[in-house]
Amino acid sequence: MKKLQRVTFVLGGASSGKSVWAEQCVIGTNLPRIYLATAQAFDDEMRAKVAQHRHQRGPDWTTVEEPLEIPQVLRDQSAGAIVLLDCVTLWLSNVLLAGRDTDAACADLLAAVATVPGPLVIISNEVGMGIVPDNALSRRFRSAQGRLNRDLAASADTVVAVMAGLPLALKGDLP
Repeated sequence: MKKLQRVTFVLGGASSGKSVWAEQCVIGTNLPRIYLATAQAFDDEMRAKVAQHRHQRGPDWTTVEEPLEIPQVLRDQSAGAIVLLDCVTLWLSNVLLAGRDTDAACADLLAAVATVPGPLVIISNEVGMGIVPDNALSRRFRSAQGRLNRDLAASADTVVAVMAGLPLALKGDLP
């Protein structure tokens, strides 16, 4: 049985293997597991992707689909289970597109992360390694995501970058 630190933050690019790596870490704990999903399925392609991911995870996960109220869901968790939050990038996009105050929402998320009673694994995309976006909304998102990633990394016990499916410890030790 693997023991994870209280908060593990996993970063990587799109399709880098970060979710697969994080899921394996969670499974290795042998704790009851909760998959906190932030994606919204607005089209057939995304509905199929969500269904495929749920099927791949299997029945041993409790899935909670919540695009916006992640801080409240985290506050409502009880000790004894492990939560995998996949992912804060989509959550922040949802917050931004809903017209909410991103600074207040991120502060609320960070406060909730600090109080989660059991282990928590948070997945996020590293969005600052590409070209400067060509529109104001995309630049605003990139800046907000960069700040959120820095704040989550600062508060996490373990920070892992995943590239090409390979984990690299940026803070703490690999589980």
